[in-house]
Amino acid sequence: MQLTFLGTGAGLPSPSRSVSALAIQIGREVLLFDCGEGTQRQFMLSNLSFMKVNNIFITHFHGDHFLGLPGLIQSMNFSGREEDLHIYGPEGAIEIVSSLATIGAFQPLYNIHINELSHNDEVDLGFCSVIALAADHTIPALSFIIEEPERKGKFNNQKAQKLGIPKGPLYSQLQMGKAVTVGSRLIEPDEVVGPSRPGRKIVYSGDTRPNKELVDAARNAEILVHEATLDSSLEEGALEYGHSTARAAAEIALNAEVKKLILTHISTRYEDNNILEEEAREIFPNTLLAHDLMTIPVRYGDFQQ
Repeated sequence: MQLTFLGTGAGLPSPSRSVSALAIQIGREVLLFDCGEGTQRQFMLSNLSFMKVNNIFITHFHGDHFLGLPGLIQSMNFSGREEDLHIYGPEGAIEIVSSLATIGAFQPLYNIHINELSHNDEVDLGFCSVIALAADHTIPALSFIIEEPERKGKFNNQKAQKLGIPKGPLYSQLQMGKAVTVGSRLIEPDEVVGPSRPGRKIVYSGDTRPNKELVDAARNAEILVHEATLDSSLEEGALEYGHSTARAAAEIALNAEVKKLILTHISTRYEDNNILEEEAREIFPNTLLAHDLMTIPVRYGDFQQ
């Protein structure tokens, strides 16, 4: 698994930051969260291909989070896409995305499926689930929780050897949850296989004021990607426009006991971004400020505090 920050700015692009787009690669699949203008070009500058994207999740319909869709859809078409594309978003997604997908005289040659999500709706993709959470913004908006299925427990070779289980097919059967017979004894899987282990969990806040629901949803996540539009000296303005400060994001990370916090959606007012990272680290030391095209691998056991 890896996270690639295609765009990390807020509101409008700047010379150093494109607007919101986050790609999460899980195996061969690439999920895209938000699609600000120019996202297809950001893909070209990264080590990912937009042709691998089959599922796009839009947090809300402010321009810096979705206006890259027409260009991306057309680029996919010009590149010979044949696979279906699934686009998910909050209330209004069907009408808005339908109009964008066929803007002007353009008509894609592949199928686009548009789905509207509400609070607690879950999209089961098999290799992971994406759960929608109502965000606290100025228009209908969502946060997303990305969770892998549980993993099988660890196989204890020493116990297996003590029980006289010969290496080979019987090990595989036990790992698949099937009991085996060795001599006259029936051996159950839980005698040599430990309890199941959780998969990795990533949380993407989108644009939101701080809220308790996100704290609960992000509990024990490997990574919380949280917007940090402004610093705490501008907290009143942040809240008025439905945003969070870097300090508020750090407090959410601390209360949710996540392993790592990554700040994104940075206002163009900041020439020196260190103020945001430093502010957050005072509360949650394991904080990183995202920059465009930054890639973060997420291996099991990474980011322990």
